[in-house]
Amino acid sequence: MTETKGPTPATSRRRYEWRVVDIVVASVISVAVGVIFFAWSAGYSGIAAVTAAYPPLAGLYSGGWLIAGVLGGLIIRKPGAAIYCEVLAAAVSALIGTQFGMAVLLSGLVQGIGAELVFALFLYRRWNIGVALLAGLSAGIFLAVSENIMYNVEWALEFKLMYGVFAAISGVVLAGLLPWLATRGLAKTGALSSFAAGRTADV
Repeated sequence: MTETKGPTPATSRRRYEWRVVDIVVASVISVAVGVIFFAWSAGYSGIAAVTAAYPPLAGLYSGGWLIAGVLGGLIIRKPGAAIYCEVLAAAVSALIGTQFGMAVLLSGLVQGIGAELVFALFLYRRWNIGVALLAGLSAGIFLAVSENIMYNVEWALEFKLMYGVFAAISGVVLAGLLPWLATRGLAKTGALSSFAAGRTADV
């Protein structure tokens, strides 16, 4: 009788190691989303004006800055992918000239950690829509906490809490659902054939 063996330590280790193609694709994703970040930041002035009567509503717009981490994590599926993509995308937007300056690097790190923690919680083994939504939710919460400290320090506690609620909702929809749909769409085109995301049904 043939004994079925599980993954060897070497196989498991290779599963988590970054390949050259991982670095290249993660970088391309980050640069592309970094341009989106720049455009998204440019539109924030209008959002701030619209939400002036109740500033916490601006949190509904914040999910656009969280896309890189979740998208990168879903496609690359390696430890550190969410942080790498979110920070690099933030750096690209800063180099282009976002109005928020180099402070976006710290924001990108915090937001990337928020998404990364969820992927790590599932040991980088589950990549379904539920995990994607949780990653977006976590990134949104991390964003809200950091921005309440960095930018909203003078707000009343109620405003800060509501900003967190709206940022979490935005994270789920814009940074969780949309990247999951994008990954699924790319997988169907064959563009992700070099990745597990393009060969499995749980994208």
